[in-house]
Amino acid sequence: MPDVAGVLTLVAIAEFAAGAEASGQRYEDAVVSLLGRHGGRLERRLRGTDGQSEVHVIRFDDRASYESFLADPDRAALRTALGEAAPTTRVIEVHEA
Repeated sequence: MPDVAGVLTLVAIAEFAAGAEASGQRYEDAVVSLLGRHGGRLERRLRGTDGQSEVHVIRFDDRASYESFLADPDRAALRTALGEAAPTTRVIEVHEA
């Protein structure tokens, strides 16, 4: 079943810095809480069995909503506060198969 027109579905793979797993998880908690401001919804949150990574399935109402989330100053401040301990994240745009 195809996604509804305009809806943007993403998979985000966050990898935590060695020794900073707890900080990375707190960062992800905080960032996920910002999604609703921008028309985003966390559909699924999975943690790697090694504790080093998380996978999120996220939907936004449209691309503009996602871009608004990326530009959120609170999100940027959270990332800056963590510095080198901030997770590295790969984002993949996906659709229903």
